[in-house]
Amino acid sequence: FSGLTAYALYHYGVVGVVELETANAVTVAAFADLVIALSLVVLWMRQDARERGASVAPYVVLTLALGSVGPLLYLIRRESGVSRRPHPVAAAAR
Repeated sequence: FSGLTAYALYHYGVVGVVELETANAVTVAAFADLVIALSLVVLWMRQDARERGASVAPYVVLTLALGSVGPLLYLIRRESGVSRRPHPVAAAAR
């Protein structure tokens, strides 16, 4: 998917991609659906990172820049066990 994104940006540029995304009602609906879905994923990543005491900022930036690449990398990092220290508030509640 990242390769396809890079290909589109290389051939059409950012402005060209945005023009294609807003070309008709179907592409606008698909783009809006993607924005809504990724917004929900970012909210989940933020909550999950807070509970784990990790930083979500790099993955939010990647999500804004590259779409689903950010959440994918977050899940890979999350499952690898990196930064599994409990959040101070969550630890105190236990």
